[in-house]
Amino acid sequence: MTQKSLRQRFGLRQQPRTPFYVAVAGNIGVGKSMLTRLLGQSLGWPMYFEPVINNPYLDDYYRDMARWSFHLQVYFLSQRFAVQKEIQTHGGSAVQDRTIYEDVEIFAPTLHRRGCMDRRDYDNYREIFRNMVSFLQPPDLIVYLWSRPDVTLERIRQRGRRCEQEIPLDFLVDLHAAYEDWLERAPAICPVEIIDTEKINLRDDEAAQAALLQTIADLHREKHTRLAGEEHP
Repeated sequence: MTQKSLRQRFGLRQQPRTPFYVAVAGNIGVGKSMLTRLLGQSLGWPMYFEPVINNPYLDDYYRDMARWSFHLQVYFLSQRFAVQKEIQTHGGSAVQDRTIYEDVEIFAPTLHRRGCMDRRDYDNYREIFRNMVSFLQPPDLIVYLWSRPDVTLERIRQRGRRCEQEIPLDFLVDLHAAYEDWLERAPAICPVEIIDTEKINLRDDEAAQAALLQTIADLHREKHTRLAGEEHP
């Protein structure tokens, strides 16, 4: 099934008007941007990508995490807060590459545990998030892309971003462990769809693409029906 036919089957013409917000989560290099693009193009929804290319801290951060981790995390927190506010203000459906919840649940705690963010900065960071979160509308669905850290590291090497080439495996292992812990709590935010990217190649597997799009379409219609019932009891 081509992307055009996927869009014809699952695109806006067959979706209810109720906005639906999908966020793609997962470790560094696991394939979030690819899936964000696939979903956005197939559904005809706006896509919001992680600010990597124009990030003013990323190169410095990978050279010296202890020096720049707080600066980087505050930058990401600010950028993702702005994206979620834009999605809410826009009022339509959207797909986002990585959630604000991963910053506070995965990256900041991992950096703190590794000694790259001291207790004062970590507590300050979490307080900033607590002050932000009450203004945010959570996603309607988080799609979590899973893979083992060694596989993720190989994918990072293959995509060839210069600033990422020295990421150590043990850092990805720590992030992976934080994700595994968070997945037990994430359903309190919204439904979570877990995809094993070592078994399912979403880039090329048209049946898997169609199945995921069908899941989104079903949840979208359920939301529309629920909200319509609340408006007209």
